Amino acid sequence: MGNGANGALSGAVIAVAGAGGPAGRAALLRLAEAGATVVGADNDPQRLSEAVDAARYAAGGATVTGDTVDLLDLQSTRDWATHIEKDFGRVDGLVHLVGGWRGSETFTKTSLDDWDFLEMLLVKTVQHTSLAFHEALQRSDRGRYVLISASGASKPTAGNAAYSAAKAAAEAWTLAMADFFRKAGGAEGLTSAATILVVKALVHDAMRAERPNAKFAGFTDVKDLAEAIEGVWSKPAAEVNGNRLWLTEKP
Repeated sequence: MGNGANGALSGAVIAVAGAGGPAGRAALLRLAEAGATVVGADNDPQRLSEAVDAARYAAGGATVTGDTVDLLDLQSTRDWATHIEKDFGRVDGLVHLVGGWRGSETFTKTSLDDWDFLEMLLVKTVQHTSLAFHEALQRSDRGRYVLISASGASKPTAGNAAYSAAKAAAEAWTLAMADFFRKAGGAEGLTSAATILVVKALVHDAMRAERPNAKFAGFTDVKDLAEAIEGVWSKPAAEVNGNRLWLTEKP
């Protein structure tokens, strides 16, 4: 359980992009338990409201809200950032959990349609959230942009060219934002950071129930991911800014 009132996240305002999926649900709950006000976004209103209700209920009266936002539209994403800062007075974090996967059996069979799809989901949403939120995060005394990436970005397999390339692009974009924070921190030092959490793949209870005999070797449980996300705030900005934090074995 989080450390509530006196922890690094007490009173923080955190936005979670892709809040309706299993990882999003786990993150909403963990951040709320740790004392943060959490604002989730998802393009599926039904999934989002279920995730928000679950976190609000389990975290006992924490402030958890949800907005249906089209993160593929830069202006909608900017409006979302503006409205969070206006409503809550600050933004201390953006957790990027927008996921998606498409692959092929072989390199030869790679479909460029998969690239077009993944580039929207995994790259455009990072570009839009980072451009929309970076100034508010820089104003925060503990701003964090957290990208969830995959080990395949560093060691792509033949059938995962599109996915790995999209993840690598998202990582490079996030590292460029980290350089912005480093330069903006100047002589007074860094308060805000952009960081990357690297997993091989994610697993959650429903997947285990569906495949009771599967080993899921090297996979990260969404609850452990949520804990790692929370942990980004308890480390100094300089320690996490521009770094990849590995939650699975480095390839």
